[in-house]
Amino acid sequence: MAGTLDPRRVYGQYSFWLETCGDDLSPRPALEGTYEADVAILGAGFTGLWTAYYLLEREPGLKVVILEQRIAGFGASGRNGGWLYPGFPVSLGELAERYGEETARAIHYAMRETVDEVERVLQVEGIDAHFHRGGVLRLARGAHQVPALEETARTLERLGITDYAEWLSAEAVRQRVRVTKVVAGLYSAHGAVIHPGRLVRGLARAVERRGAVIFEETPVVGFRGGSSPFFRTPRGEVRARVLVLAGEAYLSQLAPLQRTLIPIYSLIVLTEPVPDEVWQEIGWENRELLSSQRLTVDYLQRTADGRIMFGGRGAPYRFGSRIADAYDRHGPTHEMLRHMCYEWFPALRLHGVRFTHAWGGPLGVPRDWMPTMRYDPCNGIALACGYTGQGVATANLAGRILADLITGQESELTRLPMTSHRLKDWEPEPLRWLGVRFVQLGYERLDRIAEATGKAPTGRSLVERLAAH
Repeated sequence: MAGTLDPRRVYGQYSFWLETCGDDLSPRPALEGTYEADVAILGAGFTGLWTAYYLLEREPGLKVVILEQRIAGFGASGRNGGWLYPGFPVSLGELAERYGEETARAIHYAMRETVDEVERVLQVEGIDAHFHRGGVLRLARGAHQVPALEETARTLERLGITDYAEWLSAEAVRQRVRVTKVVAGLYSAHGAVIHPGRLVRGLARAVERRGAVIFEETPVVGFRGGSSPFFRTPRGEVRARVLVLAGEAYLSQLAPLQRTLIPIYSLIVLTEPVPDEVWQEIGWENRELLSSQRLTVDYLQRTADGRIMFGGRGAPYRFGSRIADAYDRHGPTHEMLRHMCYEWFPALRLHGVRFTHAWGGPLGVPRDWMPTMRYDPCNGIALACGYTGQGVATANLAGRILADLITGQESELTRLPMTSHRLKDWEPEPLRWLGVRFVQLGYERLDRIAEATGKAPTGRSLVERLAAH
């Protein structure tokens, strides 16, 4: 694919993280012919790499092979917001309603431990992912966003998780970071900012040191479980005792899985390094992860080199769950994000701080928002997917769960409900497109109304009930 072009220019264009990961982006050799392995993994992103890492940590003699359609970290793992924190695709309140309070607490604490576990591996493997434990600060920007923040605080209290977060007044928030319109905040120390490109590329090197083989520019075009599981690629196949499906949103492009996930695009803009005098106006010295309570989602980080990354939703779902490189950039959404960043931090516009990067990519959304982490020894197929944009930490948890399941080690993690969860099919087209676009446009409308009226969404609208999680 790359020909004589510099691979850093070819693949680095997909995100600032890949561009600045400090790793050689030249593709590894592609698969040619037939390859035998104990475990074959589809996808060299966080899920596939963490699964390989923990499998080889538990059983160093395993023969593990990973098939990647482009290069390691090409997908969401190399394009996300760098939020390593205990957030889970389904809210604590919804988890308690679906599975009971004890299970909700178990998932919460498993996610909290995941942040520590990633930090441990970074230290053991010598991966400099710009890890900084600054915590997570959820903001209410206006009175209309306070009820959502209060509901989160009440849920934590009801579940007895009183050590996780503290309520901050507007002035207390200003002591940390100066953002316009803030009236309150909820701060948790349990979170870290990372450079995801450095993490995913470093993790790929780590699994290779442990004996895994990665074939790149090798798309999987078919697979079969049963007595002789295999992955089929354009120029060969891999036969293995266990197949691991770890392609997240890209799994929707395989015929048997087309309706199990939908690819929703999340987009990001990034400023140039912000001058010191502007940082003095903004604050944000501890580099907390930031977000507001918008239904359409926003997520921010301050990078190690002093830039502001601002991400959010808004790009439309594509008919038939199509994925294409061209969809990584959506002019209206990227312009909206730039405008929002200036609105949050007026000093950026005042001092002429420019935006240097814009990118995006698809994330996988299951029908009920609940991720799946399963292994069926009868057909030899393991699956982990459905992070709905919360995958940086959740993928590590998935890798540990799959490693336990595949090696037959019963643990507290294997008793979590994700291991028995079954993906529900999305509606066929055109109903799928109509429904998803109805929710996307409805969320945008509800955000506009709340900002204009100062009144929070009721939670009773059809849009909110359809997408409750």
